[in-house]
Amino acid sequence: MKRYCYCDSPIGRMLLVGENGVLEELHFPKAAEKLSIPAKWQKDETCFVETLRQLRQYFAGDRRQFDCPMAPRGTPFQERVWQELCNIPYGETASYGAIAQRIGNPKACRAVGMANSKNPIPIIIPCHRIIGKDGSLTGFGGGLAVKKQLLDLERQALAG
Repeated sequence: MKRYCYCDSPIGRMLLVGENGVLEELHFPKAAEKLSIPAKWQKDETCFVETLRQLRQYFAGDRRQFDCPMAPRGTPFQERVWQELCNIPYGETASYGAIAQRIGNPKACRAVGMANSKNPIPIIIPCHRIIGKDGSLTGFGGGLAVKKQLLDLERQALAG
């Protein structure tokens, strides 16, 4: 049975969804507000205690990597991209092209962008760290203002 809970954060109220304590989805505030929770889902904050703890640490600037239980679901290509996103160091960024290169498919920049946009667990799988090859902030499910806020949070925590 799917379980869910909300997490208040500096970027707004996010929705966490999963089963058996394993996070499967994290929805940004705008998406969480629009999502209709199926009646068969059960609200249960105890299911995601560790994930909530780690998210709070991240937003406080005290966590740089996540190790909470998660199970993002996607195609093998998407999952390879998401795994590579987790290798981008905290406070740093990479381009779509760099990720395509790292996964051994240098011509797959657009496919990397599409996989990035399908990331079901943003922040924890740090898709906000992907930027355009010219260094510009590009599309982001949470909105560019949130992307900038997350990158600024990481840079400030490193500087502090």
